[in-house]
Amino acid sequence: MRREAGDTSARRRTGGQMGTKLASLTLRARGNPKSKFISLAHLLTEDFLKSCFWELKRDKASGIDGVSVKEYEVSLEENIKDLVVRLKAKKYKPQPVRRAYIPKSDGSKRGLGIPTVEDKIVQMGIKKILEAIFEVDFIDVSYGFRPNRSCHDALEVLDKTIMTKPVNYVVDMDIKKFFDTIDHRWLMECLRQRIKDTSLLRLIVRFLKAGIMEEGKFIQTDKGTPQGGVLSPLLANIYLHYILDLWFEKVVKKQLYVTT
Repeated sequence: MRREAGDTSARRRTGGQMGTKLASLTLRARGNPKSKFISLAHLLTEDFLKSCFWELKRDKASGIDGVSVKEYEVSLEENIKDLVVRLKAKKYKPQPVRRAYIPKSDGSKRGLGIPTVEDKIVQMGIKKILEAIFEVDFIDVSYGFRPNRSCHDALEVLDKTIMTKPVNYVVDMDIKKFFDTIDHRWLMECLRQRIKDTSLLRLIVRFLKAGIMEEGKFIQTDKGTPQGGVLSPLLANIYLHYILDLWFEKVVKKQLYVTT
C-alpha cells in the first residue's frame, strides 16, 4: 500500500513539473505567433515518458510485437530507461503499425494502424509537446480531436449560429480517405512553421515512414498518418490548420459574404 501511495505521489510530482514546462511553451507560443521552437526533444525524459505511459488505455490492442500495456509495465523502469538511451543516441526507430479494420456504417471498413506500446509512449510525449504549442494557433471554430471539445460542442455552436444569425452559406465538405492521403512533405512544412528542433522533426518523420504490417507483409508508407496512432489526430489537425482552415478563413470567406 505504501509503495502504491509513493508511486502515485511521484507521478503527481512529475506531472506537475512537466505541466509547468509545457505551460511555458504555451505562453511563449501565445505571446509570439511567429516564434519557432528550437529545443524540444530534450523534454522526452524518463519521468515524462513514464507519465505518458500511465495515460495509455490498458485495454487497447497490441502492436506487431504482441506486447500489451500490462506486460510492458512489468519492467517499466528498465524499459523506459532503455528507450530514453536510444532516443538520446538517435537510435530509436518506431516499428511498423499493425493493420486492423473496423466496420463503417456504410458497410465498408476503416483501416487502423496500431502502434506498439513503446511507440505509443513516444507518440504521447510528442503529442503533448506539439499540442502545447499549436493549440493556441488553431482557430476557434475547429473542434475535431481537440482538448475539452467534441462533435457535440460543434453541433451546438452550429445550431445556435444558424438559428440566431443571418446565414448566407453552409459549406459541407468531406475529405475522402483524409488520414490515408496526408502529404508528408507538406505536413513537415506545416510543422516547421513552429518547430525548428531537427531531432524532434526527424523523429516525427520516422513515425510517418515506419510502414504497415498487414497479414505478414510490410507495406511502405510515403503518405498518410494511420488512424489508431496517438499522434495522428494532432498531426492531422496541424495539417488541416495550414492547408484548409487558414485558406477558408482568409480566402473563401471573403467570397461568401454578400454585400447589399
